[in-house]
Amino acid sequence: MVFSSITFLFYFLPIFIACYFLTPTVAGKNVVTLIFSLVFYAWGEPRFLLILLFAIVFNYAAAIVIDRRDGSSRKSALGLAVAVNLLVLGVFKYANFVTGNFAALLKPLGWDFGQTNIELPLGISFFTFHCLSYIIDVYRRRFRANRDPVDVALYISLFPQLVAGPIVRYKTVARQLDARRSTLGRASVGARIFIVGLAQKVLVADVVAPLARVAFDQSPHRELAEAWIGLMAYTVQIYFDFAGYSNMAIGLGVVLGFTFPRNFRMPYTSLSITEFWRRWHMSLSSWLRDYLYIPLGGNRGTNLQTYRNLVTVFVLCGAWHGANWTFVLWGVWHGAFLVLERLGLGSLLARIPVWLRWAYALLAVMGGWVLFRAPDLPTALDYFASLVGRNGVGDISFDMHDALNERAMATLIIGCALAVLPRWLPSFSAPLALRAAGDFAWTFALLIFSMVTVAAGAYSPFLYFKF
Repeated sequence: MVFSSITFLFYFLPIFIACYFLTPTVAGKNVVTLIFSLVFYAWGEPRFLLILLFAIVFNYAAAIVIDRRDGSSRKSALGLAVAVNLLVLGVFKYANFVTGNFAALLKPLGWDFGQTNIELPLGISFFTFHCLSYIIDVYRRRFRANRDPVDVALYISLFPQLVAGPIVRYKTVARQLDARRSTLGRASVGARIFIVGLAQKVLVADVVAPLARVAFDQSPHRELAEAWIGLMAYTVQIYFDFAGYSNMAIGLGVVLGFTFPRNFRMPYTSLSITEFWRRWHMSLSSWLRDYLYIPLGGNRGTNLQTYRNLVTVFVLCGAWHGANWTFVLWGVWHGAFLVLERLGLGSLLARIPVWLRWAYALLAVMGGWVLFRAPDLPTALDYFASLVGRNGVGDISFDMHDALNERAMATLIIGCALAVLPRWLPSFSAPLALRAAGDFAWTFALLIFSMVTVAAGAYSPFLYFKF
C-alpha cells in the first residue's frame, strides 16, 4: 500500500483517522495505530509481516537484556543483537548480489555455483536502522529499555515512516508514545504538509518519471539531448518523489501528535557536496554520522584516517541503498567529492562566484544520479558517454518523443524551478489574513488536483520503497 493510492487515501486513511480520534486514551490510540500499521505493512505481501514481527520481538527483548547488563557482558549482548539485525538485513538484501557475483566469477572455470532468488521485504533497510538505533542508544544509556511491548512495536512499525523514512530515532518519539496531544491546529498543519507531499509525488514526480524511464531503460546509446532530458527528469523525479513521501509521513505524524525530523532542505541549492549531504535525506546523514562515522573515529585522527572514514561511510551508504555495484560506486563518488573538498577543493570553491559553486555541486550530484539510476555498470558508462555527445548530439528516440508531451515538458521546467528557486527568491510581506487565505486556497487546489490525479491514474510506487 502506498500513500498516493486510492486504497490508502479513500479507504485506509479515513477509517484509521476515525478509529484513532474516537479512541479516548493514548494507550488505546497506540493499540489502534499499531494494528493499522501492521495491516498497512502486510497489505499485498503478508508473508513479510513475519520479518517485521521478528524484528520487533527480538529487539524488544535484546534491549531489555542489554539494559540489565554491565561491562563486557553488556557489550557482548549489544554485539550479538547488532549481528542478528545485520544478518537478517544481509540475507534478504544482499544474498542474491553475493551469490550472483560468485556465479559470474566461477562460470569461466566451468563451475555452476548456483544463485539465490530471495525477495526483498518492503522497507527492511529503514526499520532495521530504527532497531539498531534503539538498541545502540540503550547500550549508550541514552535511555532505559522500554518494558511496554506496544510502545516498542509502535516505534518500529509506525506506518507513516515505516517503509521509506524519515529515519526516526526512539529518543525523538519516546515521550510522545505515552503522552501527546492531537489538536485541531496540529491536525490542520499536518494535513497541509501531507497535501504538499502528495502533490510533490503525483503532480511532479510521477509526471516526469516516463522521461527518465525512456532515457535509462528504453533507449540504448541515447544521444546527447535525450540523455540530458532523461537525467534532468530523474533529478527532479527522485527529489520530489522522496521529499513528497517524507512530507506525507511528517504530516501524518503531526496529525497523530508525533514530531518526525525534517528530511530535506532544498538540497539542489547546495554550493558543495558537503552542503548537499546536510540538506539531502538529513535523517540518514545524521544516522550515519552518529552510528558509523563517529564510532569509526570521525575526524579525530589524522587527515588520512578522516578520509578513510568518510569513504567507508559512503561506500556503506551506497550499499545500504541497493545490492548493486552501481550503488557502491555512487557511494564512492560522493565519498570522493567529500574528500576532495576537504583536501582543498572546498577552499577553491569559496573563492569563486556563487553560481559556479552551485553549478559544480548540481552537476556532481547529477553525475551521481547516473550511477544511482542505471540498472548496471555498462548502462551507466554508456549514459556518461551520451552526456558528452559520444553517441550523437541532437536526435531523440520515438519513445522519448512520445513521452515528451506538453504536460511532461511543462512539469519538468516547473519542477526544476521549484527545486532551486525558493532559496534565492526574496521574501515578501503581506497581511496575515491575506497570507492565510492564499495558503488555504493553494493547499485546497493542490488537494483537488492530487486527488483527481490519483483517482484517474495508475499505481506508482515510491522510488525509495525498493531500498
